[in-house]
Amino acid sequence: MIPQLALTDLKIKKSKAKDKPYKMYDSLGLYVLVKPNGSKLWRQKYKLMGKERLIAHGTYPSVSLKDARSKRDAIREHLADGIDPAVKKRLDQINAETQARTTFLLVAEEYLQMAYDRELADATMRKKVWHIQTLAEPLHHRPVNEISSAEILHLLKGIELSGRRETAKKLRGTLSGVFRLAVVTLRADNDPTYAIKGALLPVKVTNRAAITDETTFGQFLRDLDEYSGADVIKDAILFQILTMTRPGEARGAKQQEIDLSKHTWSIPADRTKMRRDHIIPLSEQALRLVEKNWIDVDGVELIFPSLNSNRKWLSENAFNSAIRRIGYAKEEVTAHGFRSTASTILNNRGFDGDVIEAALAHQDKNAIRRTYNRATYWDQRVQLMTDWADLVDQFKKDTT
Repeated sequence: MIPQLALTDLKIKKSKAKDKPYKMYDSLGLYVLVKPNGSKLWRQKYKLMGKERLIAHGTYPSVSLKDARSKRDAIREHLADGIDPAVKKRLDQINAETQARTTFLLVAEEYLQMAYDRELADATMRKKVWHIQTLAEPLHHRPVNEISSAEILHLLKGIELSGRRETAKKLRGTLSGVFRLAVVTLRADNDPTYAIKGALLPVKVTNRAAITDETTFGQFLRDLDEYSGADVIKDAILFQILTMTRPGEARGAKQQEIDLSKHTWSIPADRTKMRRDHIIPLSEQALRLVEKNWIDVDGVELIFPSLNSNRKWLSENAFNSAIRRIGYAKEEVTAHGFRSTASTILNNRGFDGDVIEAALAHQDKNAIRRTYNRATYWDQRVQLMTDWADLVDQFKKDTT
């Protein structure tokens, strides 16, 4: 019997269509099926568990003779390893289709949902949504596993060159969260933001405008006292000053966070910058503001609610807008600057710096000392808040 000769490209090219399909064999089960319409299809026969199977390898000449033989040899290797080639091919196709559908935006939307489920602060969520929906828009339809570090750096550098260094840094952090989710869910091999961690320019630190002179601060307090706007805004600003908190923390103060009998305000972790609970001893002056603005109506939680609805927060700009109407420019004072006012004045007067830091809820880099400070400074903080409130009253009265 004359052995069958292997196919050649010339032989395949010269093959003509006939009335019925016919096969042109190569070797080891590989052949070309020539169809009546002239198409030439690669097929391979193989046996698995005693049964003859058939698998397709594409169309000639899109798949060359050399490539078809490589596919044939791969099939034989799978068989030697006990793998069903047809099943593997289908799984590979599913994986390829999944990867093609796994865009950055799809993973990012899952990331945002997880952030919502963790009940992050509203301001934090708004920034994350802005980062993903607006700033990262060029990445939306890109397969998440194909996005490179160079691509991320190009995006961030464009933002950085516009003068928004901090925005670029924050966006890198949000993008990193998306890619880490893709990695742990097996949709990406790595986090491309990691390689560019040191490639961005450092953020320019600009201190919040703050009054640090006691006489000038006293004048501001008198001006605030004479403010003709809504009492709830005036009281909320003074409450922020007395408690040394951030504007958002004061605006979001809720009745269930206040213990009137113990004179304490417990801010939950999801509303603090450091993401940890912060309990504040309330001075008599701060407590009077709480009692004055307390609305004893079902469904009302906020101490200092919006003018439009007692179930909504005061706007983010409420404090600074009031300060501008009183007559102070943003270069002179901002609501965020009141913490610096308290810190500077109290430190200059010789109060314990560690107690001041604890009152401001600043994060101590030393974990052991941080725990120790929170446990031991309570009595000192109670006294500090009383002394600070008395000083505020004194500054307001002192017109000399």
